[in-house]
Amino acid sequence: QDQLTESGGGEVQAGGSLRLSCSGPGFVPTGCTVDWYRQAAGTAREWIMSLDHDGRRKSIDSVKGRFTISRDQTTAYLQMTNLKPEDTAVYSCGGSGNHWCRQFRGQGTQVTVSS
Repeated sequence: QDQLTESGGGEVQAGGSLRLSCSGPGFVPTGCTVDWYRQAAGTAREWIMSLDHDGRRKSIDSVKGRFTISRDQTTAYLQMTNLKPEDTAVYSCGGSGNHWCRQFRGQGTQVTVSS
């Protein structure tokens, strides 16, 4: 596991945007369900969005209309807009849907939103 690398994190002011990327050797996002997670300091990791093999998207209510998940053959993306201080967390990605995809997981990238 931990074969994926996330990038694109950083510090932004409230209302700003960031685009996270997720890729790694052997990972084909179009062949997996792609999941994005986040973990704020002192809390458990939280699933926030997914894009399945058939193109269906799911998300938690607090990011609907602000976060968008997408992918191509090599990279998964999380476009985040209108960021809020409560979005501050370490964001990570992973594969699911079958045994092959579940081996892919990243350690995350820090996103900090200041008020």
